[in-house]
Amino acid sequence: MTIYNCLIVDDEPIARDIIKNYCGHLPYLNIIAASGNALEAKAILHQQKVDILFLDINMPIMDGISFLKTLKNPPQVIFTTAYKEYALDAFDLSACDYLLKPFSLERFIIAVDKATEKLQMQFPSNSESNDVKTEDFVFIKTDGKIFKILYPDLLFAEAKGNNTKIVTTQNTLVPAITFSAIEDLLPKSHFLRVHRSFIINKSRIDHIEGNRVFINNIEIPIGGNYREIFLKQLGFS
Repeated sequence: MTIYNCLIVDDEPIARDIIKNYCGHLPYLNIIAASGNALEAKAILHQQKVDILFLDINMPIMDGISFLKTLKNPPQVIFTTAYKEYALDAFDLSACDYLLKPFSLERFIIAVDKATEKLQMQFPSNSESNDVKTEDFVFIKTDGKIFKILYPDLLFAEAKGNNTKIVTTQNTLVPAITFSAIEDLLPKSHFLRVHRSFIINKSRIDHIEGNRVFINNIEIPIGGNYREIFLKQLGFS
């Protein structure tokens, strides 16, 4: 999974917090900084690689439109503003999207998808086509950190409401990621769905007894709707 570095520039703390919260729902977004003015943001851009810039327009010192004009090689820019009258100026500067406050999480995700699609077009098959088959790990973001988890160390994942509990040999993580999103991230050659709330690492199975599978002495139920497919995946008809 490709991780995209994000910079938030908005003079309103509440607005910055909303974007931080929205980013937290997308495991592939990594917030490197949140700034209250354009000049501070410009310094950050000189110091660190930024893929996506969330940019307000009405700010002190320098507005967002003027700030974007000063950038020679800007990242993908998503404007976040309460002023719809600047939309034409924004798109003239090749902004990726223009979000009018207050915007929903759904609308935010649509804008981010546009940005990531453009980023993937800029760097076609750099690592995705060649390395994805040999990768043996996944990145998971939670508690302000990004954890690299090796597949052999990931024991199982369990649905927990809108979140997912991930149990590894080292620790337990509960990222704000849906269970279905985790299922999409994990390769089906290694990880099997055994229950509507459980995905397990088949290489970590100790034994199976009745409608239960045991991993590291932890008992995990096998759902009736999954048992036949699960046993076939293990080579039992």
